[in-house]
Amino acid sequence: MAITVSLVALFGLVLFFLLRSHSTTPGAAFTAAGFGFFLASTGAAEPINQLTTAVVQAIPNL
Repeated sequence: MAITVSLVALFGLVLFFLLRSHSTTPGAAFTAAGFGFFLASTGAAEPINQLTTAVVQAIPNL
């Protein structure tokens, strides 16, 4: 778990700077995929899934 959280933080930080610099390279895509993969294996996965479900269900009511 400690290694996974570290990789999430590392990939998140790198992705933040890549998005901030408007970098659209294959490296940025790999970083985004790695961030999503490692984020899905943390405890944050369930709240993110619940939030996504709530937003999708709320869209028709707008």
